[in-house]
Amino acid sequence: MAKAKYKRVLLKLSGEMFGGNQKYGIDPEFLLYIGDEVKKAKKHNVDIAIVAGGGNIFRGLAASAKGMDRATGDYMGMLATVINALALQDALHKEGVHTRVQTAIEMKSIAEPYIRRRAIRHMEKGRVVIFAGGTGNPYFTTDTTAALRAAEINADAILKATKVNGIYDQDPVHKPDAKMYKKLQYLDILNKRLRVMDSTAVSLCMDNAIPIVVFNMLKPGNIEKVVLGKRVGTTVSD
Repeated sequence: MAKAKYKRVLLKLSGEMFGGNQKYGIDPEFLLYIGDEVKKAKKHNVDIAIVAGGGNIFRGLAASAKGMDRATGDYMGMLATVINALALQDALHKEGVHTRVQTAIEMKSIAEPYIRRRAIRHMEKGRVVIFAGGTGNPYFTTDTTAALRAAEINADAILKATKVNGIYDQDPVHKPDAKMYKKLQYLDILNKRLRVMDSTAVSLCMDNAIPIVVFNMLKPGNIEKVVLGKRVGTTVSD
């Protein structure tokens, strides 16, 4: 079996990933596909943690733009990430992958509270840990959550799943001539204002030297290829 380049990774799944081909809600079939992809990577003895987004159900920032209190909207968004995390846990369970859900907002009946050492111990025992509830604070995105949790669990890299092949200089969906970058530095993201992760998340990764690999989740086998160190998507590092 091929040797993994990364021993511990954090997979960031945005809300749109949970929706699959739907604009809103949860696509159970696509979650089974994600579960199978995680299982393929897991067989290389890689520790995997996942941060769930919630935009397929509710976006606090969008609600704030329409007049809702921003903090209230963000808390509602955090609850949406818990719904997604439980749906993903179910899909992973069907694929035979042992999981634990940890939430930044305490919900004893359905998930564990986020405890750093317990999360690390779960991964050491071969379990996939799904982080939900964002950071537990409003005004922070789930991208920032991913960077924070990656630093806390000593992850070797953040794997940011998207529906395009990597990072482009323009939106590839609307600009067919958009150029894809193979490698970038953290400051390139900030200086060029590339819409990949928010500036707080990128700064956290830069301060802690955590590489970010942006790749296409729709191509089967890509998570496995990334953990093995194969050239997939765009890598952001120093």
